Amino acid sequence: MSQDGRQRVIIEGITPQVDCGRFPIKRVVGDEVHVEADAFTDGHDSIAVVLRWRPEGTSDWAETLMEPLGNDRWGASFRVVELGRTAYTVEGWIDRYGSWEQDLEKRVAADQDVSVDLRIGATLIEDAASRAAGSDGELLAAWAAELRSDAPLHVRSLRARDSELLALIRRHPDRSTATTYERELSVVVDPVRGRYSAWYELFPRSASPERGRHGTFRGVIDRLPYVSAMGFDILYLPPIHPIGRTFRKGPNNVTTAGPEDPGVPWAIGAPEGGHTSVHPDLGTQEDFRALVAAARAEGIQIALDIAFQASPDHPWVAEHPEWFRARPDGTIQYAENPPKKYQDIYPFDFESQDWRALWTALSDVFLFWIAEGVTVFRVDNPHTKAFPFWEWCIGELKRVHPEIIFLSEAFTRPKVMYRLAKLGFSQSYTYFTWRNAKRELAEYLLELTTTEVREFFRPNFWTNTQDILHEVLQHGGRPMFEARVVLAATMTASYGVFGPAYELLEATPREAGTEEYLDSEKYQLRDWDLDRPDSIAPLIGRLNAIRRAHPALQANDGVLVHDIDNDQLIAYSKHTADRSDIVLVVVNLDPHHPHSGTLRLDLGALGVDADLPFEVHDLLADRTYLWQGARNTIELDPSSAVAHVFEIRPRIRTEQQFEAYG
Repeated sequence: MSQDGRQRVIIEGITPQVDCGRFPIKRVVGDEVHVEADAFTDGHDSIAVVLRWRPEGTSDWAETLMEPLGNDRWGASFRVVELGRTAYTVEGWIDRYGSWEQDLEKRVAADQDVSVDLRIGATLIEDAASRAAGSDGELLAAWAAELRSDAPLHVRSLRARDSELLALIRRHPDRSTATTYERELSVVVDPVRGRYSAWYELFPRSASPERGRHGTFRGVIDRLPYVSAMGFDILYLPPIHPIGRTFRKGPNNVTTAGPEDPGVPWAIGAPEGGHTSVHPDLGTQEDFRALVAAARAEGIQIALDIAFQASPDHPWVAEHPEWFRARPDGTIQYAENPPKKYQDIYPFDFESQDWRALWTALSDVFLFWIAEGVTVFRVDNPHTKAFPFWEWCIGELKRVHPEIIFLSEAFTRPKVMYRLAKLGFSQSYTYFTWRNAKRELAEYLLELTTTEVREFFRPNFWTNTQDILHEVLQHGGRPMFEARVVLAATMTASYGVFGPAYELLEATPREAGTEEYLDSEKYQLRDWDLDRPDSIAPLIGRLNAIRRAHPALQANDGVLVHDIDNDQLIAYSKHTADRSDIVLVVVNLDPHHPHSGTLRLDLGALGVDADLPFEVHDLLADRTYLWQGARNTIELDPSSAVAHVFEIRPRIRTEQQFEAYG
């Protein structure tokens, strides 16, 4: 029998944990991890329960006593301060002195003779003294002697229940038969930007000041002040590698490219190199390093697109044909999503007999760019690569480089997206683009922020991508562009836009019924007039400034959806745990018509006194209103304002107000 039968404490129902501890939960540096557990024993003995934690690679546990929450539920918290993994668990044991003291209290209240009980208590104190050292041991021995003395019983019984003695005893418990939860749980601790970040995507080849000329890394450096002025802290670049020539696509995805057509950046690899090379028209490796350094000086991190696929011209196709899937006619299987064909892209075969070497080569791609100063990666279509690869690759990389952040671009089934998050991806694209009606937006927001999903899945709401121009943007005009960016920037702590297409209101599809852009940058160079007067860049900049100023918008906690009696108006709020920051957002989802409705706030959940007036300050319009009570009328006309972003400023009752209101 492996279990010690004297271990009587039962520990179960620990939260948070993911899939019974199979995967870690996620937090960022500085977060508190609140842990709860069911802990109990047979009979009537008291128990003590502690929460234990230690950073991975260390052997010493820190711990804190857990507090009873009622119904055999216990809770405590610890703060994570180091990047990487931290283990945590729960341990419990019979509190023999606590059980004895509890019984003594009852006997004293019943006016029973407690002389023998005091001798039992003295023995328990002496046992604790033997486990203690220094002054604690001396104090405990002296206390035990008092309980054995000839002093009156009522004096000794009072001394036995002294709070100082109880604190001493608790510092030196008998844990020889303690029960530890059956497995160590873990939390992955990321940089703050793993949870809170604003992403901006641009194509470097379109960042040229000269019309029709291929852009460069140096041109992106010149674009940095523009990106910084809008308040973005991550600049995401599509693949920057040499582009294949075989089956190169032309403008608007035509299958025959002209001699000057630049091709699709995701068709990676040419005679000039593969995944660890830069496109010669963009500049040199030194130019790229200069971009990374210049971005860092602006408070921006460069994020690279990692697309694990190859053009027919990639050096690996000739060097490692075993890494690709061959067809019966000897050709390599290109990528397909029928009826779409991508002859310019070869997928890797993750069932290759040489899979170990393939895994190593792909992991080395990350290591190469980490050495170049890149710590943020957007991973293209990770759901089409083997799950075991991602668990191994991300685990090994973050073991050495816990500062790196991975964004999963997987628009696929929910369970697949969630599995990728469990395997290590820091953030994930979502279905936000296709959630447009009030009910589906509200339900999706609550699913991601109030269910168990929030422990491992960090949503990143993108307004658009180089592949996705949703029909609401095609037909909604400027008001819809404004509404969608307000929703993205305030619903979740991380969001992104594909620019300059977004702020310049690019809304023309390649053809009706598709989400493809006409003249997409995926296939050709584009010129952008960043100074256009109709640009919504100022609105985006204001939103990002609001996000930086309000901690409530920097996390995915404290989310409430409030009732408003108009299906074209959505109202939701976010607040910090202590309610010191409360942000309320109301958005008109109809870009063509004004709408009004009665908003009913959940003031209790917000911590706002329903009997007192309170201020709401519109952070977009810089106007302050005085409200009182849960019901207030809202009206939004998209021709002037599509949204309110309110800071709620509760009033605190003075002593006179308490007397007036009772």
